Amino acid sequence: MTTTQSLEYLFADLLARQEKDSAKLPPVHLWDPPKSGDMDLVVDREGRWIHEGGEIKRERLVKLFSTILKREGEDYFLVTPVEKWQIKVDFAPFYIIAASREVRDSQQAIILATSTAETIVISAENPLWVDDSKGPDYPVPLITVRDNLPGLLSRTVFYQLIEWGQPNNDGGLYIDSMGQKFLLGMMD
Repeated sequence: MTTTQSLEYLFADLLARQEKDSAKLPPVHLWDPPKSGDMDLVVDREGRWIHEGGEIKRERLVKLFSTILKREGEDYFLVTPVEKWQIKVDFAPFYIIAASREVRDSQQAIILATSTAETIVISAENPLWVDDSKGPDYPVPLITVRDNLPGLLSRTVFYQLIEWGQPNNDGGLYIDSMGQKFLLGMMD
């Protein structure tokens, strides 16, 4: 049994929960209608959905919209089999609000939760990275939630990962999850 297989077995319950959530999602990757137009809908930096200047407060509606979200290049759309409305996303369409970790047989899995109640296990399939294109003083921690859709980690979650992180010989601080190392940043 390979290391990947043994980790998948060890954390099968966590991965099954994530897979079960994914199975409930509509097949937006199969839908490619022509663009219907632009919608006055913005997902702000903290994952709030703003329609015509007012925040959508109905959690079920936000969750529904998050399930029919599609990214093409740098553009985001709400899609159905017959409609495709472009929306604006300030930074990332998902906002990560919680982190937990499971340690089993000295192996670790980091589980993240979005503001739309999705759970993601940091792994090769759902990688974590830190965008420091604006300079090392402005790290932006992101994770692939699904289908090329990123999630922005809240400051609290990022600090929690830093607390769990381990220094490496290259001067970096890393977090381990599902047998993979993910760079959180370089230490001075």
